[in-house]
Amino acid sequence: MTHVGRLEGKVALISGGARGLGAAHVELFAEEGGAVVFGDVLVDEGAALADRLGERGLHVQFLKLDVTQADDWAAAVDLAVNLHGRLTTLVNNAAIFSADGTQDVTQETFRHVLSVNLEGQWLGMRAALPALVEFGNSSIVNICSVYAHLATPDAVAYHASKGGVLIMTRSTALEYVGRGVRVNAVNPGAIDTLFAGSATPDAGAISSVVPLGRSADPREIAHASLFLASDDASYITGTEIVADGGWSAG
Repeated sequence: MTHVGRLEGKVALISGGARGLGAAHVELFAEEGGAVVFGDVLVDEGAALADRLGERGLHVQFLKLDVTQADDWAAAVDLAVNLHGRLTTLVNNAAIFSADGTQDVTQETFRHVLSVNLEGQWLGMRAALPALVEFGNSSIVNICSVYAHLATPDAVAYHASKGGVLIMTRSTALEYVGRGVRVNAVNPGAIDTLFAGSATPDAGAISSVVPLGRSADPREIAHASLFLASDDASYITGTEIVADGGWSAG
């Protein structure tokens, strides 16, 4: 039986797609029939991933994307529309991590984390929404975190950024109800991957408090995004999927 992908006819733009969780999204979305444009500041890794997936016959295109730069976002949306005639899906994935507490974090680091994790997602939505509205039956998936709900005695900038992503997701969802765009979030817990260019939580230590007893494979998180991006989730907007192995249930 021929596999009919859940994203057949969809055109997805994915940020932070060169490695880790972003790369898992790029690969899965392309395998499920989507045409994927993805961006990252990790140019060599992004180009190499595009080459590998292209050799498999998957429809992917890479470009340099600094999510803190509005011009880069405009170029990414233009590339998707020029290549494929439309944009139907945005996955805001790019993020960085800082483990510093309230008095330890510098103003520069605090601003940088919020610039990438929160402002970067807003810039992505702002750039993509005109094309998403024009197509209709479109979706945005913002990669958030259980750290939007669960407090720790450190990582104050990261907590602030992901809390902001969650309420921004809900606000934008309500704003675009009736305009053909669904907006949702995915909240991962511990993932067996790294953040680009920054320190990352100790996944091994974190997994010890996860009821399932392990960190997630990046593709497990990407499958949650796939569902939200697909027409199977046509009645779902303004909410979140928590994919944390039961961590936040305790």
